[in-house]
Parts: sequence; C-alpha cells; structure tokens
Amino acid sequence: MAIQLYAHPFSSYCQKVLIALYENAIPFEWRLLAPENPQAMAELAARWPFRRFPLLLDGERAVSESSIIIEYLQQHYPGATRLLPEDADDALEVRFMDRCFDLYVSTPMTACVFDQLRPEAQRDAWGVAQARQLLQTAYRWFDEKMAGREWATGAGFSLADCAAAPALFYADWVEPIAPEFSTLRAYRQRLLARPSFARAVDEARPYRHLFPLGAPDRD
Repeated sequence: MAIQLYAHPFSSYCQKVLIALYENAIPFEWRLLAPENPQAMAELAARWPFRRFPLLLDGERAVSESSIIIEYLQQHYPGATRLLPEDADDALEVRFMDRCFDLYVSTPMTACVFDQLRPEAQRDAWGVAQARQLLQTAYRWFDEKMAGREWATGAGFSLADCAAAPALFYADWVEPIAPEFSTLRAYRQRLLARPSFARAVDEARPYRHLFPLGAPDRD
C-alpha cells in the first residue's frame, strides 16, 4: 500500500514535502485537504489534533511536520537524491539552513498572508511591518551566506533546498526580493527550474486565485 499524504498543493509546507517525494520518485496517495473533501479533513483531525499539514501516513504510522517527514522519507524510502548527508557535520549544516528558511522566511511570509485573511478591524499593521522587516533581514543574510553556492549548503540538493523553494517562491510575492540581492534571486530561479519543484508549482497553479495578497502574473 502506498504512503498517503494529507496535504494541499498550494501550501508551502506541503510543497516542501512534495519536492522530496518527487526528487526520489516515491509513490504516494493524495489525501487532498479541501472543503470538498471533508473525510480527509476529519481523518487529519483524528490523527493530529493540531490539524496542521502536511501529514504523512505510512501504514498506521503518522508522521507530521515537514522537516521530520523528509527525514523519515530519507530513512525509509531512500532514493537517488540524498536529502540528508551522511556526514554528521554536513547534516547539521543542512538542518540549520532548513530551520533558517522555515523560521526567517516562511514564518514572516505566512504572517503577512494570514493577516490579510483577518477581518479588517483585527489586522495587525505593526506585526506585518515587523514581518516584512524580518524578510528583508533574511534576504540580506541569505544573499551573503550563499555566495558561491549552487544549493543551500553548497553540498548538493538537500532538505534545506526543499525548505527554501516554496519559502522564497511565496516570500517574493509578499515582499519582493530586491535586485541588489542577486545571489538570492538567482538561487530562487534555480529552484524554480528544478523539476521536482517545477512540478509542485504547476500542480498549485489552479489555486493561485486563493492567494489573499494577489498572486503576481509571473513564475
């Protein structure tokens, strides 16, 4: 029986896991989390009370949180692309960059998006301004950090790049990456050209109208 993925194709953290699945051609069954599929929503809630996704189901074993899911796939469904290096120090660098993309790009980007979903009287202009400032700080840091690197850690495509791809993809919609950060902009383009991420982006195209800040006519 194929593993099952409770996910939505437009979600950045779901795309992070989809990249890992597509990189190694791991077969899986979609459990689409959408209002028109209430059974999948109920199953997610029964297995993970926080109702956050994605969630991977392998037999009766449920695995949550995107980084952990990718590590689980590496351990149990290894393929041609090794997303966690064997060397412990190299693996630590990959995990560090993964956390940086999640915490300093995905988190402030999501804060801006979710704020737009609130009733206007409950929006947090100060919080959004802080989130945008954090994105600018992150852009500058990553631009400097990745000088001379093809991928996030310079040691091949990894978990960190799975995190970076959707994070930078959506963050640039929310707070555009300035031309001065040419290293980071070029890296984002390489990620978009990676077949595994390009597939995830294409699968999410029908849902772009859902982006509350307005999806730009590009990418």
